[in-house]
Amino acid sequence: MKKKVLFVCEFNSARSQMAETFLKAIAEDRFEVESAGITPGTLNPLAVEVMKEIGIDISKNKTQGVFDLYKAGKRYHYIITVCDKENRCPVFPNTLQTLHWSLDDPADFEGSYEEKLKKMRHLRDKIKQKIEEWVKII
Repeated sequence: MKKKVLFVCEFNSARSQMAETFLKAIAEDRFEVESAGITPGTLNPLAVEVMKEIGIDISKNKTQGVFDLYKAGKRYHYIITVCDKENRCPVFPNTLQTLHWSLDDPADFEGSYEEKLKKMRHLRDKIKQKIEEWVKII
């Protein structure tokens, strides 16, 4: 039986989208994966760009709200919050385990376009590394 995983961030526009995509790519045979946001927004164009750089197209991904999933009665083995501050992420009841990975919020990135792109690449690589490490211990 596949374990159900939900990645949650504030807008479901970058961090949770990348985490969902990496887990599917690395271990889709072991996990059913979704992502959602507290206040779903639109995909972050920088996230789309840095994922495309490594051959992954997330441009057609849709954002969704975590509370809609809760209202629909969805249940998960793991909720992984990827907000930059733990207190900004909701608690999802009836979950076997909730993990928090504090990751920088791309909405807070400052600087030129190239500087923001560099920060987004770093975030992408950090998320991929965390997924790879987590899959090894689960």
